[in-house]
Amino acid sequence: MAFHPRKTRDYGCWLNYERLPKGLWQRYSGQFSTVSVRNAGGLAPAIEEELKRGLEGLLGQSPRLVEDLEAAAVTVCAPGDEADTGGEESFRLRVQEDQGQLKVSITSAGERGLLYGTFAFLRALQLGQIAGGFESADGPRTPLRLLNHWDNLDGSIERGYAGRSIFFQDNRLVEDLDRVRDYARLLASIGINGVVVNNVNVSREATELIGSKVGMVKTLAAIFRVYGIRLFLSINFASPLEFGLDTADPVNSQVQNWWKERAAKLYAEIPDLGGFLVKADSEHRPGPFTYGRTHVEGANMLAEALKPFGGVVIWRCFVYNCQQDWRDTKTDRARAAYDHFQPLDGRFADNAVLQIKNGPVDFQVREPVSPLFGGLERTNQILELQITQEYTGQQRHLCYLVPMWKEVLDFDTYARGPGSTVARIVTGSVFPMHWSGIAGVANVGSDPNWTGHTLAQANLYGYGRLAWDPGLPTEQITREWVVLTFGHEPAVVQTVEDLLLGSWETYENYTVPLGIGWMCNPGHHFGPSPEGYEFSRWGTYHRADCTAIGVDRSVKRGTGYAGQYRPENARLYESVQTCPEELLLFFHRIPYTHVLKSGKTLIQHIYDTHFEGVEQVEQMIEKWKQIEEKVDPETFAHVLQRLEEQLEHAREWCDVINTYFYRFTHIPDAQGRKIYP
Repeated sequence: MAFHPRKTRDYGCWLNYERLPKGLWQRYSGQFSTVSVRNAGGLAPAIEEELKRGLEGLLGQSPRLVEDLEAAAVTVCAPGDEADTGGEESFRLRVQEDQGQLKVSITSAGERGLLYGTFAFLRALQLGQIAGGFESADGPRTPLRLLNHWDNLDGSIERGYAGRSIFFQDNRLVEDLDRVRDYARLLASIGINGVVVNNVNVSREATELIGSKVGMVKTLAAIFRVYGIRLFLSINFASPLEFGLDTADPVNSQVQNWWKERAAKLYAEIPDLGGFLVKADSEHRPGPFTYGRTHVEGANMLAEALKPFGGVVIWRCFVYNCQQDWRDTKTDRARAAYDHFQPLDGRFADNAVLQIKNGPVDFQVREPVSPLFGGLERTNQILELQITQEYTGQQRHLCYLVPMWKEVLDFDTYARGPGSTVARIVTGSVFPMHWSGIAGVANVGSDPNWTGHTLAQANLYGYGRLAWDPGLPTEQITREWVVLTFGHEPAVVQTVEDLLLGSWETYENYTVPLGIGWMCNPGHHFGPSPEGYEFSRWGTYHRADCTAIGVDRSVKRGTGYAGQYRPENARLYESVQTCPEELLLFFHRIPYTHVLKSGKTLIQHIYDTHFEGVEQVEQMIEKWKQIEEKVDPETFAHVLQRLEEQLEHAREWCDVINTYFYRFTHIPDAQGRKIYP
């Protein structure tokens, strides 16, 4: 018999709406028996369904839908006062109490705001926050809150670690479109308002999504529309060549007209299409450089085609020389995005948006923040994060990324003096921008639990909450996810929180030290390979020898990358003495005998952290075992299997990396632990 993923508890993620614990159930029992939803437009069915599902699951009672707002215990109504709620995606949630009866009011100036307010009410109910006098005015701090799917039409997913595509199979849509609707519901619950459904490395088949296969896009757009989410498409910059033109030159009038006509056809089918995502002149993808043109000319040509329909072009800044000679010590991949795009600041169209990776290289477990944040003052920009764990365990290892992302968002660029954080840039508070926000490379697939590792669901939830409000504390986001997913049992909540919050440091400990990055197997990027990329064309080097390791990126002696930052950070990174030690090997070449602030030598730090990382995974397993009787058996067994696999891999990382450096240095471990010669 075919296995259907809805039969698993983990399929529901944080929206299982299981019965509240006794104390909360008694507090709310008999409340919220009637619901009235007014002026919610096309989102009304989703709102009504969510209230029914949520209240029935949490309280064991299905509310009645009534017309009379005054008679309803829960009212969801637009239009609200936009000045009062903060905009069309914002809402106000009020709770009043009269003789023991609670009355909930959710108002907004827009339909999306009502939907988000509904999810916020059910979340607050599960957290036990709903009470007489409770009031919350909330709304997204970022206008663009996107997920980038790297799904291919054959059903495969580039950097996908949770099964096959939930959208595509054999160059057509999957049969189970109900699952796509379930996914849209999950995303709406955390405030996502845009989804790119296909890979940025656009195949020939996927190019037909703007041609003969536009019906597939139309079908998906209709599903996401029910939850207030706009669809975006990754497009091939050279698409005109595949449709009969002999050039894709962005200044060619035929090419410009072709894109205008293509956009008009797309918007005739999908009037609320969000726009295009483009990877150009990157890793062998075609782009304006082919014709001697700039990224401004390429992006603005597409922006002009989309502008009449309210669409935006999102242009990725992941552009670098991927044919580098490892013998060349001056060419630095880390410099590339800034060198390419900072000189173009202020020249992009109002509806063109640059999408910038959080770091200058490629989603490593530790990188500095990209200097483009703070370096671009007159250009729309969004932060790109990677939810799928390409270099952080591929959802086979537990690595909770919210603490990492918070460090990125809290980074002070000093672009307009102290306090010019990345969070304030992507919310449009530092520089005037028409568009700003956050994009995340998605981590879901067809696996029964969506993300391959049940605890990796926390990364998707945490991403959505940070995209909604980059100022939310890590601890609040973590507690929300744990309670919504596992319930209120104190031992479970504390244990899962501890596992999540310590996992990023643990992963870093047993993999790559002090910001050096990489040291993984080429191609699939899983498992240790200290020199896997050391002599490659990709420009990702650590340059270890028998005396030292690291890349000198100082201005005085190195590649000059440190000088791309504002003076306050440039000075910080320029000196070995002031550079944050967690990034020491990213910015400087350091002898193994260098003494760190801890009093340990660099080589001893490498040994110690790798042994410690293994011990930390062992402790994670013991903590998880202690709550076996308090967690769903299937979930418990699945997570335990993943953690045991992680321990095996952590030991391999420890042995390989420590042996590699011991063979280079012949410096023994001060504690006498076994290192393989």
